[in-house]
Amino acid sequence: MIKKGLTIVGTLMLAAGLTACGGGEKQGADGTTTIEFMHSSVEQERLAVINKLVEKFEKENPDIKIKQVPVEEDSYNTKIVTLASAGKLPEVLEVGQDYAKVMDKDQLIDKEAVKESLEATGEGNFYDGALKLVKTEDGKQYTGVPISGWVQGIWYKKDMLAEKGFDEPKNWDDVMAIAKAFTDEANKKYGIALPTVEGGFSEQGFSQFALSNNANVLDEKGNLNVNTPEMKEALAYYKELAQYTMPGSNDTTEVKDSFMNGTVPMALYSTYILPSVFENGNTDNIGFAIPEQKSKAVFGTVSALTISSGLEDTEKEAAQKFTEFLAKPENMTEWVLMSPGGAQPVNELVTENVDYQANEIVKSFGELSTEIAASFNEIQVFGLVDGKNFLKMGDITSSGEFPKLINNITVGGKDIDKELQNTEEAIKDVIN
Repeated sequence: MIKKGLTIVGTLMLAAGLTACGGGEKQGADGTTTIEFMHSSVEQERLAVINKLVEKFEKENPDIKIKQVPVEEDSYNTKIVTLASAGKLPEVLEVGQDYAKVMDKDQLIDKEAVKESLEATGEGNFYDGALKLVKTEDGKQYTGVPISGWVQGIWYKKDMLAEKGFDEPKNWDDVMAIAKAFTDEANKKYGIALPTVEGGFSEQGFSQFALSNNANVLDEKGNLNVNTPEMKEALAYYKELAQYTMPGSNDTTEVKDSFMNGTVPMALYSTYILPSVFENGNTDNIGFAIPEQKSKAVFGTVSALTISSGLEDTEKEAAQKFTEFLAKPENMTEWVLMSPGGAQPVNELVTENVDYQANEIVKSFGELSTEIAASFNEIQVFGLVDGKNFLKMGDITSSGEFPKLINNITVGGKDIDKELQNTEEAIKDVIN
């Protein structure tokens, strides 16, 4: 589910021979230092917010000038490749956690500068789950300073569940029982809107169930560990649950629309469903549940600010100052509120910020807003094991093997054991 999270689902291959960044000293005759800031907020409303933040920063730091490089999200990763190949990567970049792994692999991130900036902004105020998503493979450093994010879970309509005597689903069994009770194929009514498309949304959706059953793709040493009893159990559950969703390959549009129009009482989707719920004017009727079997598992992403490697001292210092400025709670609040409801705070001080709490959309969801933000602490994602974010997971995700597996067993009705074995062999070819 790509929505201002800069996640990667397609190709994640950087061009060979990428160089370190900086492009030379950018010192003006008047002693000012100019740095570039690349981000994905190209919409006029968002640019207005960022322009205001840049103006505020430059007023506080008259010796530093910020040149913005807004890039459409669909071409963002390709633009990074192009600029990095030419040695012209901007000093500060907004990146999603997955692409940050790719940049880290190609040594394009100054992790020491990132760590210093994170510590300067108050590392302890960030939700632990948000920090886990940007940790390096050794678990000691970070690939970026989180600035916003979104989480995914099961959204449900309280009134529909109540009509059939159900409360909030707490675990796998509850979800399955509700899905069965509401499915009426003859009248095109289903129990849950579930991603089944051969695309990244299916990997994201299924991962929550797998991880809640303690099934990961890699083990604590980074070895492939996909063909396990726990993974098979999760696949079997997801395949059965898919019997109670809409037929065909369901992507973001099908899942969201079926929930909003009342075709289903539950949907697996990100927080970017909340603005639509708000527009419909019935925010009190929505609940948020986390798939749970052996543990809770929330899928989520963060948008982070990273600092390029190979910078001159003045550029590096300016980049750190700007990163630390944007990561101040009051400035992060403005950033998150560029997309209220969809974008979520990654820092407790933003959740507590009076301007955040006073926002019309945030306020309309009441305590649910705080509950959703706090769910960052329950985040689990494939390839994150014992605080280690294994770089090879980026290659596994980009291969598209997991979405293919999910689509084959749900829409295609194929055998789980055989398809899982095929997936295992295909992933081995990718990472070896």
